[in-house]
Amino acid sequence: MKTFVQPGESVEFTAPSGGVTSGVGVLITDLLVIATVTAAAGARFNGLVEGVVSHAKPASQAWTEGQGLYWDDATKKFTTTASGNKFAGYAVVAVGSGAGETTGTVLLARGGDPRIV
Repeated sequence: MKTFVQPGESVEFTAPSGGVTSGVGVLITDLLVIATVTAAAGARFNGLVEGVVSHAKPASQAWTEGQGLYWDDATKKFTTTASGNKFAGYAVVAVGSGAGETTGTVLLARGGDPRIV
C-alpha cells in the first residue's frame, strides 16, 4: 500500500522539555507514550502507544481487572483518579493498596480514547 508508513505500536517522537526516561510515561501534547529509551529534550526517541506495560501507581490505590485508569502527569503514575488526569488505559491485573504495591499492569488505550483499545 502506497500510504503505509510504519506499524503503530511504537512511534518516534521528539522528547519534550526535561527529556524522557526509559519505561516512564510522558505526554506528547495529548498523547500518552511510554518511552522505550532515555533521551534528552529535543532528541528523537521511540515511545509505545499501545500494548501492555508494567508501570508505577500510587501505593494507596487498589486496582481491579478491567478498571479504567488515568495518567497523572505530575506524579508520572497511572491512577484511578479521573479528575484532572487523562484517560490512559485499563488495569490488566488486580493489585492491592499496600505500601509495597507500587506497580500495576496497564493495557494502554490507543490515543487515550476510552472507546478505542
